[in-house]
Amino acid sequence: MILGGPNVTTETFFWKDRVSMEKLSSIFHLREMLRQLERDVGLDELTRFERDVLLVAHGLCRTPGEIIRSEQIREHPLVRHSGQATFYRAIRSLMERGLLERAGSSKAKTYVVRSDLVGVPLPLSDKP
Repeated sequence: MILGGPNVTTETFFWKDRVSMEKLSSIFHLREMLRQLERDVGLDELTRFERDVLLVAHGLCRTPGEIIRSEQIREHPLVRHSGQATFYRAIRSLMERGLLERAGSSKAKTYVVRSDLVGVPLPLSDKP
């Protein structure tokens, strides 16, 4: 029986299907472990996009207290797809929670990640 071309037999089809299932199972287990880790450090109270912004900002910093520009965060593939308003709402929310701070007295779009606060209970936002 030919299922997808001259060289794809029933046996090949089911073998590929089993490999796909194993890969999906692996992804599922990784996602579950990631969600548990996020819960353990209190990041589960953030929206998915807020988590992405925080993690990108943290990942771009080589040292604690390093200043990072919003453009650096915004250009990362994990958050690049968002609209500008969504991005800055996430920045504002992270600042309200104390996880991001403006760098010094600058009003420019530069921030410091407060990684030392990860794992500390986050203040609740005023979101409905």
